[in-house]
Amino acid sequence: MPTTPQPSQFARDTAVERRGENLWSAELYAGWRIGAVPNGGYVLAIAGRALSEALPHKDPLAVNAFYLAPTTLGPVEIQVEVLRTGGNTSHASARLFQDGELKVVVTAAYTTFERLQGPSWSAQPRPVFPAWEDSVAGGDSSLEFRQRVDIRLAEAAEVFRGGAPSGAGEFRGWVQHADGAAPDAISLLMFADAFPPPVFDVIGLVGWVPTVELTVQLRGLPAPGPLQARLFSKHLTDGVVEEDGEYWDSAGKLVAISRQTAKVRVPRPQ
Repeated sequence: MPTTPQPSQFARDTAVERRGENLWSAELYAGWRIGAVPNGGYVLAIAGRALSEALPHKDPLAVNAFYLAPTTLGPVEIQVEVLRTGGNTSHASARLFQDGELKVVVTAAYTTFERLQGPSWSAQPRPVFPAWEDSVAGGDSSLEFRQRVDIRLAEAAEVFRGGAPSGAGEFRGWVQHADGAAPDAISLLMFADAFPPPVFDVIGLVGWVPTVELTVQLRGLPAPGPLQARLFSKHLTDGVVEEDGEYWDSAGKLVAISRQTAKVRVPRPQ
């Protein structure tokens, strides 16, 4: 008899359960933390999955999250408000609570990618750099998050080998689930916050760079295989930095772009 495919680690760890009208519950699991705090993209993916179940359209088109307070491991509650449902696009908001405290506020538009049609154009060609198998593990491999996500940097990786930052403020490379699972639309919300902050290539590996706000715009369903990613920052002002991301699937299609606002927190002089 044929066996039922088992869900991936990501699918299991982002699963949501409906508890009532416009109410879902989920669990934040170990394996996805940066330090003591669950990765913001992982948390966003859980909210994104609840929205996908609440709306007639299942694919996130544009998702914006404000992180009001850090989350911790354990149960969370997601309250969904459907704002509008249309023929091609639905809009909703989600509020993620933990221990009665509002932690994350999400607004989103969802669509059905298979039904999209129209012209395509890009002023930014897909970058060319060494393939997945020719790139090296990048970032801090000791982070718990790296148990779940495999990151390989193709360029500007010297700062992670004890070298000086290049000053370019850009990381290029590849990312995929550590268990080799194929990416899907919901996982793109997590991958958009997976790479190390490009500001590390400017100031070095000092401090902490917490996300204040993250926006992910999806352009299609990704093909199986590693995602090619380019993350860059252009401006660091009084400790505030933007991070822009571009993500191509293994077939060469641009499947997501992202922008986030983050604060660069460096240790105070003793």
